[in-house]
Amino acid sequence: MSTGVIIVLIVIVAAVLVVAAVLALRARGPQHGGSLKRRFGPEYDRAVVRHDGDTKAAERELSERVRRHGSLHTRPLEPAERERFEARWTAAQERFVDSPREAVGEADRLLAELAGARGYPDGAQYEEQLAALSVHHAHHVDGYRRVHRVTHAQAQTHTAGAGDGGAETAAASNTEELREALVAARALFEQLVRPGRHDDGRPGTGAGVAPAAASAPASAPGATPASPPASEPAARAPHGWSLGKRRPKES
Repeated sequence: MSTGVIIVLIVIVAAVLVVAAVLALRARGPQHGGSLKRRFGPEYDRAVVRHDGDTKAAERELSERVRRHGSLHTRPLEPAERERFEARWTAAQERFVDSPREAVGEADRLLAELAGARGYPDGAQYEEQLAALSVHHAHHVDGYRRVHRVTHAQAQTHTAGAGDGGAETAAASNTEELREALVAARALFEQLVRPGRHDDGRPGTGAGVAPAAASAPASAPGATPASPPASEPAARAPHGWSLGKRRPKES
């Protein structure tokens, strides 16, 4: 085989390798975007909207979130801590009936404290805390965003609208917005308060009800309930409490 033929073959092989590398790089971009979309779900769509449809800018933002917070290691709550957070959340839900604004404000503060207790950035750094939560709880973090936004918007509206003749009408519509925000936030609360998959391998120590207990029917008023396991706190039922649409008294 002549030297010229060998040179031609080398050039062809080099060209093939260059083309293959270029194609691989091009294929990587969409795949990376696809993985971000799968990871962030609704947060991906919100980022795209926030960047006026610029998917590249949205993906750069989300990739930066992953870079900053993807390796964050959360810590499990102690059982006593978990029970305190659960009791406060139940109290906030019950308070909604008479004081919806105060109840949603408490939910906002409670989520900030709970996230901080789990090892996320401190609640005083709201944007950073929200970004970290979006990396690990992308499908539920918007509930926190909603209670935070509506809490601050309600505070400003309440101050600016004092003495306004249309305050009652505004309060009625705002109450429904507050209710929806609190219901949405509960999903993130449940995600944060219950033990993670690797927090504790023992059954029955989570914030949720154990499978056997979950399938058991609720006891009728006055009936003698079956004795729960010793490790299972009695105050688990309030988690299933739902905010009704009956109109509360506005405080």
